[in-house]
Formats: sequence, structure tokens, C-alpha cells
Amino acid sequence: MLKDNYTFPSIFSYDDDGISVEFPNLPGCLTFGTTTEEAINKAKEAMALHISSIEDDHEEIPLPTDIKLITIEPKQVIVLIDVWMPVYRNNIKYASIKKTLTLPKWLNDVAEENNVNFSQLLQESIKEHLGLYSSRK
Repeated sequence: MLKDNYTFPSIFSYDDDGISVEFPNLPGCLTFGTTTEEAINKAKEAMALHISSIEDDHEEIPLPTDIKLITIEPKQVIVLIDVWMPVYRNNIKYASIKKTLTLPKWLNDVAEENNVNFSQLLQESIKEHLGLYSSRK
């Protein structure tokens, strides 16, 4: 069963050109911000995407390290990042992706003359084809 909420420690490294963010328990989960607020927001998004990827791969989510055990250097601070996964999972599930398709020029011309919304029509047609709902009554 997937957890709804995760809290992990992150390390914010302050430099002249901005703030880099890393997660000791989530290798490869990195982001950057120009302000602390932006870095926190980007850290939440990066952490949620990283955890979602781990979930999709059916791997075990690591346990967060107690912040008392994390060593930091000057110009670094530990920030606990908390994410509510249902929001991110929903955004990922319903994110739009770009598809390239080919159709005859004459059909494209007629469709454009009739102001056809290609994306909407393709979505409705695929849903109908898969029996997800009937777009026509």
C-alpha cells in the first residue's frame, strides 16, 4: 500500500549563484533554487517525482535518516521536506504528453477548414475505442 505522506531531510547548500538541494536518502534527487522559497518548492516537486518513480518501479522507499545524524558543512542547512503524494500522483497520471502522428494532407486541410481540435478528437476517439466511455450518444 502506498503512503500518502513522506518527510525526508534535505541539505540546502547556499552559494553566490543560488541554492542547491540534495536528499541524503534519495540518491540522484537534486534540484536548485534562487531563493529559499523557490528551493523548498522545487525540492517538494523533485522529491515527489523521485518517490513516484520508485513506487512505479515497485522498489522500497528508503527510510529517512534522523537529522541528528546528518553532518553538514558551512553554508549548508538541513530542511525537512514534506510531500502529500496523492496530489503529485494525480498530476503525473493526468499530465499531458505530446504525440506525433501522420495523416493525409487532404484530411488535415479539411479538418483545419472545419476548426477540428485534433488533440480533443484523438483523446475522445481513443477513449471510445478502449471502451472507457462513449463520446457520442
